[in-house]
Amino acid sequence: MAQKIKQLVGAAQRILVIQADNPDADSLGSSLALEHILGDLGKDVYMYCGVDIPTYLRYMNGWDRVLNKLPSNFDLSFIVDASTYTLFDQLEKTGHWGWVKGKPCVVLDHHGTAQNPLDFATISVVDDRDVASTGQLIFRIARQVDWRISPEAAEHIMTSILGDTQGLMNDLTQPSTYRAMADLTELGANRAKLEEQRREYGRMPEIIYRYRGRLIERTELAADGTIAFVTVPQEEINEYSPLYNPGPLVQFDMLQIQGVRLSLVFKTYDNGRVTAAIRSNNGSPIAGKLAEHMGGGGHAYAAGFKIEDGRSYADVKTECLRHATELLQGLDQTIEAN
Repeated sequence: MAQKIKQLVGAAQRILVIQADNPDADSLGSSLALEHILGDLGKDVYMYCGVDIPTYLRYMNGWDRVLNKLPSNFDLSFIVDASTYTLFDQLEKTGHWGWVKGKPCVVLDHHGTAQNPLDFATISVVDDRDVASTGQLIFRIARQVDWRISPEAAEHIMTSILGDTQGLMNDLTQPSTYRAMADLTELGANRAKLEEQRREYGRMPEIIYRYRGRLIERTELAADGTIAFVTVPQEEINEYSPLYNPGPLVQFDMLQIQGVRLSLVFKTYDNGRVTAAIRSNNGSPIAGKLAEHMGGGGHAYAAGFKIEDGRSYADVKTECLRHATELLQGLDQTIEAN
């Protein structure tokens, strides 16, 4: 498969790298890594995301090169960290899927759980067996075909791994992940520097600090204290999202509550849309299964979904919490049986 990807790249000059409409450290890190790797091969590389890159990710050098309008002139596209139509609202709304489908396309993803998969890809590599992130998958493919990994590309791949493993703290982290981290360090990635950049850029304005406190105060618990959730309405999305995404602002704090295994940040919109970001603690790998049940996708510890079929937020929340509780109970029964 790696050799087929190499052949497609060799035949192309203008290459487009596409992220889904919910960018995170893995999708952005993967895009930036490919930009460097393919650029070193003499290719013209363009990066696209249907939404603006969230503020909390802007510590990653090169984020401002990501376009929010799809270029029409390209020979080959890569879709990274996503393998489902569900995560590409903007391409659907603009009618630009035709541009992507009309050219060779390589899908690279490590999410094993997804509904409505992209069915047009020339090559699709969806591997969740022993890679912790799409960035690690790209690293593996690049080594198989002897593509150069510059220090800049190595840092972006390392960032993608750290993002999806919660800093190598969940069980997406496998022996191959540690080996990749060591190899990336030898190639010039500096984890300490990356962490300092992330912390420095993560500093928040006072208004966001106080808003964080309000979200923490509004956090509710369900399923005997094993699920924490909070709701962010449209008016707060409008006011605070330009400064800091409410989900990352509070979600990992929710996972620090004693007994909590799963955290949910619901967002409700005036047009009836409901979205949810799902994160789970190590040992409770159900985020992807919950998202799939609700029509979304993701991996074991980080996933999400959106509902646009007219169901009320109350109904969506009830169904989500019900199924999450069932998944946690089923996980406990499996552990006990073993």
